[in-house]
Amino acid sequence: MRVLLTTFALELRGGSELYVLDVAIGLLARGHQPVVHSPRLGRVAERLRDATVPVASTLDDLGAAPDVIHGQDNHVLLTALLHFPGVPAVRVLHGWQDERPSLFPRIRRYVAVDDTVRDRALGEWGVPAAALTTIRNFVDLGRFAPRDPLPATPRRALVFSNNASAHLPAVEAACRARGLAVDVAGSSTDTVADRPEALLPRYDVVFAKGRCAMEAMAVGAAVVLCDASGLGPLVTTAAFDDLHRMNFGLRTLSRPISAEAIDAELARYDAADARAVHERLRALADLDLAVDRLIDVYEAAIASGTASPADDAADMRGAAAYLSRIGPRLQWSQSTRALIYQLLRRGYFQGLRLPLLGRLLPTRLAAQRLQRRLQR
Repeated sequence: MRVLLTTFALELRGGSELYVLDVAIGLLARGHQPVVHSPRLGRVAERLRDATVPVASTLDDLGAAPDVIHGQDNHVLLTALLHFPGVPAVRVLHGWQDERPSLFPRIRRYVAVDDTVRDRALGEWGVPAAALTTIRNFVDLGRFAPRDPLPATPRRALVFSNNASAHLPAVEAACRARGLAVDVAGSSTDTVADRPEALLPRYDVVFAKGRCAMEAMAVGAAVVLCDASGLGPLVTTAAFDDLHRMNFGLRTLSRPISAEAIDAELARYDAADARAVHERLRALADLDLAVDRLIDVYEAAIASGTASPADDAADMRGAAAYLSRIGPRLQWSQSTRALIYQLLRRGYFQGLRLPLLGRLLPTRLAAQRLQRRLQR
């Protein structure tokens, strides 16, 4: 099967980019022919090419049409659909805060990565229930090998997040009170971890969410769910299934971040329970199982396209609907509000890198609310 995976960027180690990386390599290992297209290339594109997966920055570089298109966002996916008439697609929905998916006629299947985004897809975005599958996020268990058993009392902690600078001071204060040394890995602190599989086994406690949290659990660290959006619980066996359904993500981060709240989670540290969490995660979140399920979804999309192909008129109406939706955004991008937004955004992320100033800035959720108001 020839699969074209499309995504907006392949520059930094983000969840969506690494999802494409892992799936493409998994498809290649099964004898399929993955090709990745993104208009913005970088570190992740280099890793794909190192794994002998072709990467194209323009669709004109593809000499043959794919059998199916795997899309991560609207714009690049719609561009690929119009470039390859008649080819069906699968759209992966990565998070509650992602853009509303375009319901283009040749997008025959949708994949939600957790119950949170599934609920929004069905309750707000109009995705047909019959076309939606939930395939939870995964870990490459071959890369993230188990570490030695945890100590009875933790000694080292890691803040593992691209937004780490926002909550690092509170984590440092809580850990300092318990005698834990703290390191940080993430783009906001200019400490990107290119090989997290080698980094994570050095730490007993990891503060993370989503994919980062799952990678930490996969090696055997105790994990406190935490990110700029808020604080969640220490992941325990009792809470594992509920947290897993939410991808250890946004919906789990329901409390304000404070050193006192973080200390309360650290007090629940239990090396034996963390080991049981590690074993359960490895039993349920294997990359190989997820890729097999994605292949089933690709085949269903191809079969649907063969049984009831979309006509050219339907494609044009779908493209017109998308252009109508992005028209106001294009006009906004030339407005004074857009200029203010860009200046504030740049200043916000630069400010997060300065510990003293970072404490005075609004939370990530408050900043996103301001962003939505400016984009109206």
